[in-house]
Amino acid sequence: MILINLLPHREAARKRRHEVFYMALAGAALLGCLLAGLVYGWYEARIASQRDKNQYLQGEIKRLETQIKDIASLQSEIAALRARQQAVEDLQANRNLPVHLLNEVVKQLPDGVYVTALRQVDQSVTLNGVAQSNERVSELLRNLSNNSPWMTRPELIEIVASNIALTPRDQRRVSNFIIRVQLKRASDVARPASAAAAPGASGAAPVAASSAAVKR
Repeated sequence: MILINLLPHREAARKRRHEVFYMALAGAALLGCLLAGLVYGWYEARIASQRDKNQYLQGEIKRLETQIKDIASLQSEIAALRARQQAVEDLQANRNLPVHLLNEVVKQLPDGVYVTALRQVDQSVTLNGVAQSNERVSELLRNLSNNSPWMTRPELIEIVASNIALTPRDQRRVSNFIIRVQLKRASDVARPASAAAAPGASGAAPVAASSAAVKR
């Protein structure tokens, strides 16, 4: 017996293939959405974790900035205290500068040289005096330059020849001079010679000019 299928089997097969294709397409879309959701969730979790870490780091940074400000303030206070301490130490050390000045002037004066006036302004000392000759003045300059630990950079400002009357019949030719020399601070004297001299506290009070001659 011969069976003949008169139904439209090609259209039914095509319809089944379309249904399978659409089902596979829907499954792929659903799987893609699921995977995209998982990836999105994973990235969101990573972003949230990183955001929490950033917030924690920002909080720690702010806390450290506050501590740094406190430390800087403490360092400024320590530096100010050290500066005041150094100023007090310099003032205490410089109290004896007039004594050292007069002692060095007497010690470094060669024979035949007299100081008639002495004046100090800050660390600059001006010596007015009379010498028997220019050679005596040169010797005084060498002594102040090389032999005195408290005096430095002597400078001859003026030297003038004049006559002085010892008696009505005896006149001597002398040299009137003005010398400027720098007085070292106590802190500079205590430092090694190779160290650079740094400015200390404010200069000592000017020494009053002496009207009496100082002679060695």
